[in-house]
Amino acid sequence: MATLAEHAAETAVDFLPLLGTDHVEFYVGNARQAAYFYRAAFGMKLVAYAGPETGRRDRASYVLQQGKIRFVLTTALRSDTEVSREVAAHVARHGDGVRAIALWVEDAAGAWRETTARGAVSAQEPATVSDEYGSVVISSIRAYGDTIHTFVERRNYSGVFFPGYRALPEDDVARPTGLLHIDHIVGNVGWNAMNEWVDFYSRVMGFSLYQHFDDKDISTEYSALMSKVMANANGYVKFPINEPAVGRKKSQIEEYLEFYDGPGVQHLALATHDILSTVSSLKRQGVPFLTVPHSYYTQLQQRVGRIDEPLEELERLGILVDRDDEGYMLQIFTKPVEDRPTLFFEIIQRKGSRSFGKGNFKALFEAIEREQEARGNL
Repeated sequence: MATLAEHAAETAVDFLPLLGTDHVEFYVGNARQAAYFYRAAFGMKLVAYAGPETGRRDRASYVLQQGKIRFVLTTALRSDTEVSREVAAHVARHGDGVRAIALWVEDAAGAWRETTARGAVSAQEPATVSDEYGSVVISSIRAYGDTIHTFVERRNYSGVFFPGYRALPEDDVARPTGLLHIDHIVGNVGWNAMNEWVDFYSRVMGFSLYQHFDDKDISTEYSALMSKVMANANGYVKFPINEPAVGRKKSQIEEYLEFYDGPGVQHLALATHDILSTVSSLKRQGVPFLTVPHSYYTQLQQRVGRIDEPLEELERLGILVDRDDEGYMLQIFTKPVEDRPTLFFEIIQRKGSRSFGKGNFKALFEAIEREQEARGNL
């Protein structure tokens, strides 16, 4: 059953004020080719690069941006440095996947001190990097699996991304699709581990419980999971945490944990102001989405009431709709974007609603199960 908790903003002190998501870094096997996919399919613009041509000999990184969404794709070039070995080992174990969720802060050293004092394991002590455009302070702590949170302080920097990165000219490959910002980032953890990580985000980072879904909310005939949504004090950053629940067959979370070889980021929800236009563009550019049966749409208006979007367009594109007491939201989910059935994306438009589509769970999870069955993993 879903519950809406009070925001941590109402507590006395926010010891970890966050300004939003700075970027998400992916470790990948071939960053040049992965960057082309996100440019051609998602419309992300290539804005910066670091590699041998900029003095970094052991790895290459491509920075992609659309709206406030910023992805960094990093690949190892050699095996003779600690960082390049770390990148290569991450890819060997997990396939292409999210390594770092970077959070924008005013004080990266203070964020590191506050979180490590509350039990976080340090991944990188505060460090300052500089070039002719100023300086950036970064620090990192460990989260679930091999995922880390990096704190980024960039108030004294006017460059394109970070010192050591070279700005690139206008991208003639990217065709923007109307994506605006990251709405939330979902992590999958192992059996009975959800509450451990809920406690981590509450105790270490000052987040509060935003919504809760149990296996009665998120289940089908065959599989189930449980989820708790954690939000920071101002609500700019939301992290749903999923764990498997007992079902007749293997759940999508179990499949993820098996193929990712441990906990990690399951999906990123990307916001748009016009989901019909955004999804139409993404489909034209080759992004594959899950589909739901016609029966979902025959009952839609009875379930959610009046909406602005034409029903036939929603069905043509496969977009789901749900309503709460503050409005409604529209969402759709891609198929996994890797060969492993791991990372995928959600496209979301909020029209007042702050929920996560509880009314769509059954249809969505049945669609995922059809894909699992086709892979032989249900």
